[in-house]
Amino acid sequence: MFKKSLATAALAVIAVFAFAPAANAVDYVSDSKVTITSAPIAGETAVIAFAAESFAANESVTYSATGSEAATLSVIKTAVTKTLVKAASATGSSSVNVAIPATATGDYTVTAKSATQAYTVTLDIVAASAAAAVAADKGLASTGFNAPVLVIWGAAGVLVLGLALVLVRVSVRRQHAAA
Repeated sequence: MFKKSLATAALAVIAVFAFAPAANAVDYVSDSKVTITSAPIAGETAVIAFAAESFAANESVTYSATGSEAATLSVIKTAVTKTLVKAASATGSSSVNVAIPATATGDYTVTAKSATQAYTVTLDIVAASAAAAVAADKGLASTGFNAPVLVIWGAAGVLVLGLALVLVRVSVRRQHAAA
């Protein structure tokens, strides 16, 4: 019985950690290195700033923007994908302005690559009319269950205690049957 439990636990651990390499396959951007200064709203300009030491001092950074429609990347207009080369500052920081067309929809992907680093930022474009509605409503509608964390942890604790009680009862029953 112990071998079966151990094998089940091992399979559960393997199942939990088996997909970690897939999650690490994409170059995720560290929140401390990248700042999107304004919400990416259709018809407006989003500024993506990279903090100091994001790149080597004064190295060339190639920005590219990919999206559903033409966007302006700092001064260069993009039609689906275009690039802009810009030098990082002496501290390794850099920024780029992305002018989003008024009719843009979906996601825009902005990539910043240099000889030492590569970052990918996804801008989820909000339609101009939706942005106005959100501003008027002071936020989005709540979806899902808004339970306090204490209630969730309490319910999980009760569940674990119930499972422990069942295991103790089974163990005691087996000991009485063996005696």
